[in-house]
Amino acid sequence: MNSLAPSLYRVACGILRDHAEAEDVVQEAMLRLWKAAPGWKGESANVRKWLYRVTTNLCFDRLRARRHVCLDACEEPRDDAPDVSQQLEARDRSRILNQAIGELPERQRIAVVLRHLEQCSNAQVAEIMGTSIGAVESLLVRGRRTLRESLAGRREELVR
Repeated sequence: MNSLAPSLYRVACGILRDHAEAEDVVQEAMLRLWKAAPGWKGESANVRKWLYRVTTNLCFDRLRARRHVCLDACEEPRDDAPDVSQQLEARDRSRILNQAIGELPERQRIAVVLRHLEQCSNAQVAEIMGTSIGAVESLLVRGRRTLRESLAGRREELVR
């Protein structure tokens, strides 16, 4: 039976990709053969086939066990979400900016919102507003200038 051990080892290595685990599997398969052999009758038992089956089953058991990792062995997942203070600051900046945008004249506000908040192209903004691209560009220039002027005194609040 020892002549089968190298073949069983190659099978186990091929499945597990780990030499130490493959050795353990072959030893366990041989131990099971030793325990089961007295119960076999004559030549009706195919030892070789039985050993390969036991070896592959042991390998599959080990592969399944690998999938169940203890949570303590895992690294803590990284949390890239902003912390509470960053969220509050972002909310304050957003509130300040939205308030300033809300104070723009209506057509400037529409152009700024569509272009900068909704990411529409100037051509799309012109189509939505029913005007020319040049008129949209003019509205955007005036809207940005007004926003810069109204937010100039609040620069420290907006840039942290």
